[in-house]
Amino acid sequence: MAKVNLAKMSLDELKKLRKDVDAAIVSAENTARKTALAAAKEAVAKHGFSLEELLGAAKPSKKAPKPAKYAHPENPEQTWSGMGRQPKWIKEALEAGKSLDGFLIK
Repeated sequence: MAKVNLAKMSLDELKKLRKDVDAAIVSAENTARKTALAAAKEAVAKHGFSLEELLGAAKPSKKAPKPAKYAHPENPEQTWSGMGRQPKWIKEALEAGKSLDGFLIK
């Protein structure tokens, strides 16, 4: 590998070199990923499986949404489960001194 004297390079040359190095790293990572994937597919095929069959159970599962616990009194389509960030209409009502219990779905 050729030695590069960074001290003698201009700022523009250094920036271009960094850009080229970053692109080379991405390319090398993509090549390594493709090689590893091909090797994995070959290894599982020897045992009569596909990679998709073996990894199918590892798919992230979608959690069912929590049921609504609170509803907007004027627009019951606007609901909140009580989890996560409070909707604007809940925040505004609480700041106005209303109780969260007043929004409970019965």
